[in-house]
Amino acid sequence: MTLNFFVQHKRFLAFGFLAAVFSSFGQTFFIALSGGEIRAAFHLSHGDFGLLYAIGTTSSAVLLIWLGRKIDDVDLRVFTACVIVGLGAACIGMAHVIGPITLVLAIFALRLTGQGLMSHIAFVSMGRYFDAHRGKAVSVASMGFPAGEAVFPIIVVAIITTIGWQDMWLALGAIILCGLFPLLMWLLRGHHHRHAALVEENQTTLGRSVLSGWTRGQVLRDPKFYVLIPTVLAMPFIGTGVFFHQVHLVTEKGWGLAVFASFFVIFAGVQMGAAIASGVAVDRWGATKLVRLFLLPASAGLLILSQSDAPIAGAIFMALFGLSGGAATVTGGAIWAELYGVVHLGAIKALVWALMVFASALSPPMMGVAIDHGIRMDTIALMSAIFLLGATILAGTALPRLLARHRIDGPGENGPQ
Repeated sequence: MTLNFFVQHKRFLAFGFLAAVFSSFGQTFFIALSGGEIRAAFHLSHGDFGLLYAIGTTSSAVLLIWLGRKIDDVDLRVFTACVIVGLGAACIGMAHVIGPITLVLAIFALRLTGQGLMSHIAFVSMGRYFDAHRGKAVSVASMGFPAGEAVFPIIVVAIITTIGWQDMWLALGAIILCGLFPLLMWLLRGHHHRHAALVEENQTTLGRSVLSGWTRGQVLRDPKFYVLIPTVLAMPFIGTGVFFHQVHLVTEKGWGLAVFASFFVIFAGVQMGAAIASGVAVDRWGATKLVRLFLLPASAGLLILSQSDAPIAGAIFMALFGLSGGAATVTGGAIWAELYGVVHLGAIKALVWALMVFASALSPPMMGVAIDHGIRMDTIALMSAIFLLGATILAGTALPRLLARHRIDGPGENGPQ
């Protein structure tokens, strides 16, 4: 059954996977690889660069709330084409920054189109057009993130060393516009048949029941949403901060950037395995079960990182963080459709993605200011481990009670009554 599913939907699954892979160009870990050169070029401290990064990221999150919901109304092929062109232009723009203002604009464009909208496309498309196999479809897309994290850091470090960081960004823009654009458009050939089938299914369901998908306003009035938010935002907040300041981390630990870049292979491999296992687990037990547990490995990894300067501690941290990361991407991709239906999934996911972007915007300047004031990464890692543990306890205690009350007093899983 599972093999037939992958074979039958191979092109659309490949589309979701590649959208996630190339969201890497707007992800923090990728931008941070040239962070040392950017700070040196414009004479920025860790806190200065973190603040500029936060301004660009926060601005992108505001626009993402509006743009992300358009995927509910615009043909997926048109929406994807516009985002790819935007991402290519953002990479070219990053190659031509001349100061802090243009740097903020380039970061804004990269974060909006790459980290924001390309990820949004991957998860909304997989979550919307699959039902019984939603967990497996989301897990395929989510494997694109660790694939990018495994491949790009080593390549990018080598390219920057050879041609410089600005020419590297220029080359990426050309690859996106000349290579990725036609490839994703080809993978979406025949999509109108898939969408027509979904529309027909939704109309049939609405004809049988008064229930419909939750609107974004209704979700914002649901207590479960606020219980889940700390858990969902924890990994973007902490992961962004740690990876953004990875150059300082490896300097403090005495490892060297090339050593830490090699750890991304471990991170990616574990994340892929966790994504596959989590996809099966979500289809079998539901995302609401997995969301109560997936932060525990990352918490343990941060604790180990805070207590040791040995390179093996970095490798263990990346493995455990990858375990939580793989589970987080699958769970986060499936839980909103599971709880609130798919009719307004784009609007709901846009809100969640915007909040995740806000969280990822806060951590670089917060950690940067802490670093500028002499706080070690060991202390930051320890505090982060405690934060993850607290979010886990909240989800594990409050969510089951709210779900039980929901079944007794509240609406069904497809929408409010």
